[in-house]
Amino acid sequence: MAKDQGITMKKDQDVSEWYTQVVIKSGLIDYSGVSGCYVLKPLSYQIWEKIQKEFDKKIKKKGVKNCYFPLLIPESLLKREQQHIAGFEPEVAYVTQAGSTKLDERLAIRPTSETIMYDSYSKWIRSHRDLPLKLNQWNNVVRWEFKHPQPFLRSREFLWQEGHTVFATKEEAEAEVLDILNEYSLICEKLLAIPVIKGKKSEKEKFAGAEFTTSIETILPNGKAIQAGTSHYLGTNFSKAFGITFLDKQEKKQFAHQNSWGISTRLIGIMVLMHSDDSGLVLPPSVAENQVVIIPIAFEKDEQVLKEAKKLEESLKKFNPILDLRTEYSAGWKFSEWELKGIPIRIEIGPKDLENKQAVIITRHNKQKTPVKLAIIEKAVQSSLDQMQEDMFEKAQLILKHSIRETRTKQDLLSAIEDKKLALTPWCNTLECEEKIKEINGIKSINIPFDYQKNISGNCPFCNKPATCRALFGKSY
Repeated sequence: MAKDQGITMKKDQDVSEWYTQVVIKSGLIDYSGVSGCYVLKPLSYQIWEKIQKEFDKKIKKKGVKNCYFPLLIPESLLKREQQHIAGFEPEVAYVTQAGSTKLDERLAIRPTSETIMYDSYSKWIRSHRDLPLKLNQWNNVVRWEFKHPQPFLRSREFLWQEGHTVFATKEEAEAEVLDILNEYSLICEKLLAIPVIKGKKSEKEKFAGAEFTTSIETILPNGKAIQAGTSHYLGTNFSKAFGITFLDKQEKKQFAHQNSWGISTRLIGIMVLMHSDDSGLVLPPSVAENQVVIIPIAFEKDEQVLKEAKKLEESLKKFNPILDLRTEYSAGWKFSEWELKGIPIRIEIGPKDLENKQAVIITRHNKQKTPVKLAIIEKAVQSSLDQMQEDMFEKAQLILKHSIRETRTKQDLLSAIEDKKLALTPWCNTLECEEKIKEINGIKSINIPFDYQKNISGNCPFCNKPATCRALFGKSY
């Protein structure tokens, strides 16, 4: 493979340039004519379909039904919940004209669907018998404010799912918030081999219009945290703004309790940053459309080698293998190309392998070569894929574990972040304190992790007030 076709920047030298090269050269995305809007090529869309299929199956078992609401939202609807629109206003793109006709009212291009969906909910819900209402949609959204878009991580248009559920009681709603958060963590850990930290967002970082927000977060090898999914308890904020009421069993009018929750194609970018290397993309087997590529090493069109390679393709059909029979490229060129594209397992077979009734399995994440007898190759491939999925998660888990440093003083916290760590520190959890924190060199609260809230003691390192929780601080995408 020509040098300019492969990855020319090392991950540990310039992660931003390396990442851009990986997502472009591996065939995940292409640029479009609009800054921040990207073409998702089949390789990346197949990954999104795997995520979609897995999560869709889970939520349907919980009684959630899929639907679709319009892309365009009247500005008057968007502004019905003031706290909500205040949080989104800088990011909203509007349609103001159709052809040569100026519209009477601006139409927002969906930044999120609470307002348009809840206008309908107010018409549909009348009685406690109409609850719970559990709807989800798989769609695109547009958010325009930021200046430095990055494929998957921060794009102006992206794909996601947004669940919007309605309950009669606060207890039911809050239980679902945590249930969905757990499902998101399983998607990341089991499918994408990404370990996450579950927790609650601070008052400043919560979703605009929510009572509270929960999130899953992880830290990438470059020391930056990134949010992977959120689940929000909206309380009765939107039901009061939109008149979503019901008659309870005692025939008394009540405001409904609501949730919203979502994950997006950002997960693909997190996966790339977490696992990929200087040779290109590394795909967890669970999301790889093609788990195996077979490369015959045949000299002068060795018919026996080609025949055996085709037999291998047939016997390994469950792994959706690619049989690379191209003659215009050398074996070495093919090796590099399939490494760049992240195929989990490469199988090489040549004349000497035939003599020994074997083939050679190479696993993408560690490039380990293992000769395997042809008689047991299906079993060996499955075992290698399972081990690769486990290895990738364990490696990422170690990165996360070693990237969290417990601190108690402001100086220790700043040192930890300087060392590209997340600082876990006692905190007062007040909005006034956090407003001052944001002025310190790009530091922000990541979340208040559920697993670190026992035996809290000490004072906040920022304002010296008594700590009420432990929170993670760091730099993030």
